[in-house]
Amino acid sequence: MSKRICKGSPEHEDVAHHVITSFMEHKRAEELIAKNEAMKFMSGMIHLSYYSSTSPYHTLYRQKGRMHSLYPETAEAQINTDYNYERDMLTEAIQGILEEMQSEGVEQWYRSMLFGMWIDNQNFSELERKTGIPRSSISQAVQECRTFIKQELKNRNIEYDL
Repeated sequence: MSKRICKGSPEHEDVAHHVITSFMEHKRAEELIAKNEAMKFMSGMIHLSYYSSTSPYHTLYRQKGRMHSLYPETAEAQINTDYNYERDMLTEAIQGILEEMQSEGVEQWYRSMLFGMWIDNQNFSELERKTGIPRSSISQAVQECRTFIKQELKNRNIEYDL
């Protein structure tokens, strides 16, 4: 699962080990296992750990790697890019809302999953072929998810420019 989420990056094993350790120490681990939601929760942890520049994994392993790194191309890429804190915080907030939606019930889970697929591929026809769900239903679910996310950001007093 980690290899797929990290898109084959050599870091996928490190991320997986970090997430497993973090999950075992998490206060809701037993509850999530009992609800059969542990894998879904851990997949979110893997995604956030790998893609977020403010995650505990990033803080522990990548930021220390600015001077030396297990993966030099990663450290070099971090040094040569401009970092946008506001965008990263907004991305983290949206990812958190999507994770919450996944545990709020079937309808919210459905919307959040289709929205996630749409983010990766914004072609409704192709998503229809992949999922067997009509384009109009996918479009409606994505729009409802976007509306929900915007409302949640507003409720949490998070400013955005989308």
